Amino acid sequence: MKWLLSPPSLNDFLRLLRAWKFWLLFSLLGALLGAGAYYAFPPDYRAQATVVVDFNLEESLTEGNDRDLFYYLERETRKLVEVAWSDETIEAVTQEFDDLTVASLRNERLQLSHPQDGAWHFYADDADAARAEKIVSLWAGSFNQQVQEGAVNAFALNAMRIALENGDISLAGVEEEITALEANSLGITSYLETSFSQKESLPITRTNSLGEYVFFGATGMLFLATLGILFSGKMNG
Repeated sequence: MKWLLSPPSLNDFLRLLRAWKFWLLFSLLGALLGAGAYYAFPPDYRAQATVVVDFNLEESLTEGNDRDLFYYLERETRKLVEVAWSDETIEAVTQEFDDLTVASLRNERLQLSHPQDGAWHFYADDADAARAEKIVSLWAGSFNQQVQEGAVNAFALNAMRIALENGDISLAGVEEEITALEANSLGITSYLETSFSQKESLPITRTNSLGEYVFFGATGMLFLATLGILFSGKMNG
């Protein structure tokens, strides 16, 4: 059994080069097996919805350097990510599909692209294409609604605070209203604007392509063929 631990020799490399037909045969076989697995056990569909997020930096951050801008975007983005994954947002999907739970959606079916100032891409996976489209449409729409309502509440909260500073109203009369606005503003900025850019005929693909199945099948069989050639040579030697 020492041959298992011995380093490859020049003869081993020459044996591999001479067996190019063997490699080609196993690569072709692996590609066919990968294609067969794709059609026999097709991957889930993945639907995509897009929400455009505009932080209006020219209004919300009028002073500061690039570093301040970076930290501001990072902080506000984290807030919106929490909104996207919150129970309230995802429950819009569970209300339409009785067999889905917030936990299963969050951990298995939903994905969010790396969010920044601009287009946010929401993804949902399901074995049925129409169902995947419906799931992601509900999720992105719920997110858009939650953020818009939060921005409206944040705007009203800022207006009320300005009125308090100017002495136009008294704290005793609006304390409960301020508390409610603070809770419903979600901590986001009032300058934030969002729009649901895709609602119908959403882009739908497979979670994995046929090419990926063919590639991994071919490379997997090629690896096994290489091991087979090396081990057979060691054992015969």
